[in-house]
Amino acid sequence: MRILMVCLGNICRSPLAEGILKQKIHEQGLNWTVDSAGTGFWHAGELPDRRSILVARQHGIDITDQRARQFQPADFDRFDHILVMDVHNFQDVTRLAAADTQREKVELILNFLHPGDDLSVPDPYYDDNGFEEVFQMLDAACDRFIGAATRE
Repeated sequence: MRILMVCLGNICRSPLAEGILKQKIHEQGLNWTVDSAGTGFWHAGELPDRRSILVARQHGIDITDQRARQFQPADFDRFDHILVMDVHNFQDVTRLAAADTQREKVELILNFLHPGDDLSVPDPYYDDNGFEEVFQMLDAACDRFIGAATRE
């Protein structure tokens, strides 16, 4: 299985989600691939935000091997699941879909915790104190995603 995590700039939320899910699938011995991307291009090639790196490290996860990149329409063919962080990311990604089969791959990650509520993972970029809360949300959502995906 191939999973893509998507946020706006690919430096805060989606790198955390990628790192969390990679750690969990490694621990469970699952042969899955995880990547992340942003709907914007501003940070392409950059490391994750230092605060994302720090909170991940505090939880035993190293995300310093990641580099930001922009979501591309070809990602619809490369990934089985595209998990987005908020409603704007959902709209931006689904707008690029050429077919319903591509749109069906896109899901709000928090819908695994709160089905059908279409809640957004808050962007912690402007709030130094928000990174731990975002980590906890993504950690719980990744657990639920793994549970759902392994039952497929």
